[in-house]
Amino acid sequence: MNPQINLIHVLPETLVLAVAIIVIIGDIWSRRRDTRVNLAYIAIIGLGAPLLALGPLVGRNEVSYYGTYVIDPMAVFFKALFILAAGVTLLLSVDYVRDRGIAPGEYYATMLFATFGFMFLASSRELITAYVSLEMASISLYVLVGIMKTDQRAAEAALKYLLMGAMSSAAFLYGMVLLYGATGTTILPQISTKIADGGPLASVAIALIVAGIGFKIAVVPFHLWVPDVYEGAATPTTAFLSVASKAAGFALAVRVFGQGLASLTDVWAPLLAVLAAITMTVGNVAALRQTNVKRMLGYSSIGQAGYVLMALAAFSPETASGLMYFLLAYVLTNLGAFAGIVAIGNAVRSDDLAAYRGLSRRAGWLSLFTTLCFLSLIGMPPMGGFVSKFYLFLTVFQQGMVWLVLIAVLNTAIAAYYYIKVIRAMYFAAPLNDAPIATAGSTQAALWFATVATILVGIVAAPFIQFTDAAGRALFR
Repeated sequence: MNPQINLIHVLPETLVLAVAIIVIIGDIWSRRRDTRVNLAYIAIIGLGAPLLALGPLVGRNEVSYYGTYVIDPMAVFFKALFILAAGVTLLLSVDYVRDRGIAPGEYYATMLFATFGFMFLASSRELITAYVSLEMASISLYVLVGIMKTDQRAAEAALKYLLMGAMSSAAFLYGMVLLYGATGTTILPQISTKIADGGPLASVAIALIVAGIGFKIAVVPFHLWVPDVYEGAATPTTAFLSVASKAAGFALAVRVFGQGLASLTDVWAPLLAVLAAITMTVGNVAALRQTNVKRMLGYSSIGQAGYVLMALAAFSPETASGLMYFLLAYVLTNLGAFAGIVAIGNAVRSDDLAAYRGLSRRAGWLSLFTTLCFLSLIGMPPMGGFVSKFYLFLTVFQQGMVWLVLIAVLNTAIAAYYYIKVIRAMYFAAPLNDAPIATAGSTQAALWFATVATILVGIVAAPFIQFTDAAGRALFR
């Protein structure tokens, strides 16, 4: 057997692809409404197989497929995170997809294809592999955003996302070409060795790569697509975009900057630090003016990206650990917040803040769990959002970027205002009517799971930090 071909390394991705194919076949063979809705549960249960397949890969640090593919703790972490995000999103999609008349087989399979691309991206150790993986996931996301064919806002959002995504992909590709021209290789660690001298060509390549990746993680000024796409897409799609796509962008950024351009830290670290400060400030200030909750969370996600970006700017084993732990808490928290938005939107058919008035009197548990997720986004103890934000800020502070941490703390205070606006509307405003709100079992399960997991990540932080710390240190071996 060729030692460069290791099927165990790609088994989780293969199983995700198999689940997607099973969903498509099930959709073709059965057109009855009830059976087609059950495709979501087939997909959710099926995701257990790739999650289990990650078990034997824990603790490994191995390279295969001629240097293009790596299995290390960071790759395993992000793959598990993508599977988790897909599973919870599928769960909160069931009722939404049925009520909006979205083709369930197409929707669930496309989300699995995006997950497949993200998982390959997490292990990409070479630029072409990373680019192909990124495009595989991006094309799936374009389809998901525009899948509500009769909704004009969804069509506009999909077109804007496609056009801006194409430009960002071109920028990233041009940056790759320049790096290859300067070094003669696309293997990331080899690039770091051969481009140590830098020069104008490297600086241009870095600028183009920052633009390409910046679009994926919604860094200012590459964030303009976010509000319209988040508002126009189906809410479960928005949830998936806000967590999986952002996590994938940061996984790629860690590989490219932390491994491929590690020798040029003095060039890109100051640029990322400035972008982090601008991004968190623009995102949080813009969110203050929003009256649509989905748009508000869209701008909020821009602010959150700024927090994560500062860990990349101060890149070290400790900040890499803080980055991953923060992303874990953010993914769970944001999925919980969007599960609450889906449940409320299904009941009142609106995402406007006015529709949240007095919801605590109409749906007590729904309001409580949604509030807990918003408190986690603020960074209130004992939620995971507090512990992860504190740990992230601490690791960046220890690297000497005190000014950036101070800006982040100020932005946390700004963000608290618009999150509390939603909580205040639910608990202290007069309800629009007194009719109780019923929540679908699947959406309720997604909300409860994400909220409880967010609390656990905050209360039982030690094992999660230990794992992310090991993953961060493995990057520097």
